[in-house]
Amino acid sequence: MIPTKDIFIKLKKKISDEKKTLRELDSFYSELKKVEDTSEKNMINSQIKSLSDSFKKTNKEIREILEGVSLVKSLHGPKRIRLPRLVNLEKEKTAYVPVEPLKKVPKSEEKPKKTITSLEKRTLKRLRKREKKVEKKRERKASSYVRLSNQFFGGFSSSLLKRGWFRNLKRDLVKSNMNFLTKSYLSVIFFTTLLSVIVSIFIFLFFLFFNFGINFPFITSVETDIISRIGSVFWILIVFPLGTFIFTYLYPSLERRSIESKINQELPFATIHMSSISESLVEPSNIFKIIISTKEYPTLEREFIKLLNEINVFGHDLVTALRNNAFNSPSRRLAELFDGLATTITSGGDLSDFFEKRSQTLLFDYKLEKEKKTKTAETFMDIYISVVIAAPMILMLLLIMMRISGLGISLSTSMISLIMVLGVSAINIIFLVFLQLRQPKE
Repeated sequence: MIPTKDIFIKLKKKISDEKKTLRELDSFYSELKKVEDTSEKNMINSQIKSLSDSFKKTNKEIREILEGVSLVKSLHGPKRIRLPRLVNLEKEKTAYVPVEPLKKVPKSEEKPKKTITSLEKRTLKRLRKREKKVEKKRERKASSYVRLSNQFFGGFSSSLLKRGWFRNLKRDLVKSNMNFLTKSYLSVIFFTTLLSVIVSIFIFLFFLFFNFGINFPFITSVETDIISRIGSVFWILIVFPLGTFIFTYLYPSLERRSIESKINQELPFATIHMSSISESLVEPSNIFKIIISTKEYPTLEREFIKLLNEINVFGHDLVTALRNNAFNSPSRRLAELFDGLATTITSGGDLSDFFEKRSQTLLFDYKLEKEKKTKTAETFMDIYISVVIAAPMILMLLLIMMRISGLGISLSTSMISLIMVLGVSAINIIFLVFLQLRQPKE
């Protein structure tokens, strides 16, 4: 006969299995309402049917277990009661055994005390330090520049955002992981543009009355009339503030593209890593924790931390967190990975198979990009040879011939050489900066 305790443990396990099956049925029914594709509907319906059959089978087993439970305690037969033996105190004699006094152990026979080695002392010291270590809460405060910008343009920025302006700026700020509120960053844009207007006024006034040349003295006074001079330097008042506004407005999108490029470099190898982890049948959210603990993918680490924060802090389930992070991800490929993973989890697919196929696709795209960048580098090498080496020599010979023939070129030979050297240096700097920006981070 099975003990009553084991019966109730078995009954509890079966009821727990039924609860899990009901939760899965609920998620599949809610997903069925959203799906429009016929093949996906058929697949979900088959899953629902198998879960229903499993639920009925478990319910039948519970009924069988309950039939074997009896709440009536069985009666036991009469038991023989043993009475204690009567002791005759007169006949019983107590024997006293003499106890020898404790002998003092000589020092030579005492056990030697265990000594601690220097390595063990250092380990204990390090453990004590680790125990005393207290984590301090770090509070991020806005910089004084941001606070000053909010004081000047906070209300104006809020009114523009309420009207629906600068929506793209808000999306770029979220995707670029910049720690700015949209209102604060917009205030910074306006305040920086205001400062550039003030600086451009000072530059305009300087060039209104003075010239800057390459010959000594470098700064000379203007000899032309003031009206024509205003017309020639008035562009400073427009170009400087406009350039500042455009750069500050486009900076979040540039940062987003930079993060996207770094994510695309790390994603193929991280997906291979995730594929090997998923084969051990761990819980899906633990895959991201393991990837974070490796510290091998610094850019992806921030995105995975955001995903885990949605689960642990905001209380969302894994599928909802994956959908939200796919929407806010700076990389299109990472968004596709999150969406595909959410669909696989919802439909009950094989995670290791999903990660393996996705890693093959991402690795193929990575190799194509590498080949593309190699071809681009070869093209720029040809441009560099033609522009930096051949073109200055031809231009210098042309200028010298025009000066000798008297076609209006009043520059001396040394000045032409200086212009060529400065021009070649500037072109080299531009090429180096451009190639550095195009070079992917390994």
